[in-house]
Amino acid sequence: MKKLYLNTGGFDTIFNDLKDSFDGELTVNNNEYNLTIKTKWAKGTISGKRFEKEMSYVHFDLVFYNDTSFSIESFQTSPIFFAYCEDGMLTHSFGQNGNRKNLKKQQSGILSNTSAINSVLHFEGFKHTEFSLISMPTTVDEQDENYDLASQLKEMFTDESGNFIYVGSGNSKIFEKLKEFRTTSQVGIVKNLLQKSILNTIVAIEVAQHSYNYITMISPILDLANKQIDELKRISNINFGEVLYSIGHVGKNYFPRLFKERYPQNSLAKTA
Repeated sequence: MKKLYLNTGGFDTIFNDLKDSFDGELTVNNNEYNLTIKTKWAKGTISGKRFEKEMSYVHFDLVFYNDTSFSIESFQTSPIFFAYCEDGMLTHSFGQNGNRKNLKKQQSGILSNTSAINSVLHFEGFKHTEFSLISMPTTVDEQDENYDLASQLKEMFTDESGNFIYVGSGNSKIFEKLKEFRTTSQVGIVKNLLQKSILNTIVAIEVAQHSYNYITMISPILDLANKQIDELKRISNINFGEVLYSIGHVGKNYFPRLFKERYPQNSLAKTA
């Protein structure tokens, strides 16, 4: 059994800890992190991208050569983690010996941890595991444009104990969006805006499907998301000045306002 302990600093700290733990090769370019691992411990890649002080994304595509666990400290930003298993299986527990929940292929999970007990991810040796994590902070200022969304996430996906976890069937639309995130052909600022819009869409779908009125909410979310994505792809072919102009219209997070304007706060349901 190989046990790893990850400090929850910034992206640099996390990826450098992983690099040192697995003796991998790390490249960083425009807030995109790619760690290639081919050692006696594991083979595969861990990639990620951070979006300023807002959300972040990490993708694991690995085969471990021993049973392995990641013990992760609580984050100061008290994030909500959305996990999506694309192949294999990962297991979570609060503490090394806590109750374990499995996340199997095509399943999704939601996790938050504000307690002193570490979150632990467990992996079986010699089995391919592929999964994605989206992190959304919930400690934001009231003046922040994401304050409404952060408040909704905190209300829905946290618990007084400090530990919250939900595991259920994956949403096929979300898995499609994850694939779109990784395969986008755009570059530079347009790529950044496009990927940010895709992650916003995924989080919005999660909020919708854990609310009472999922059916009526999901259509406008997807319609708006597709319009944003189409517009971002369109501006990739125009000049820089026009791109900057368009950012003011499509680059912001519309989803918190969509929920606030169309759906009352009391439509949200806690899921445990």
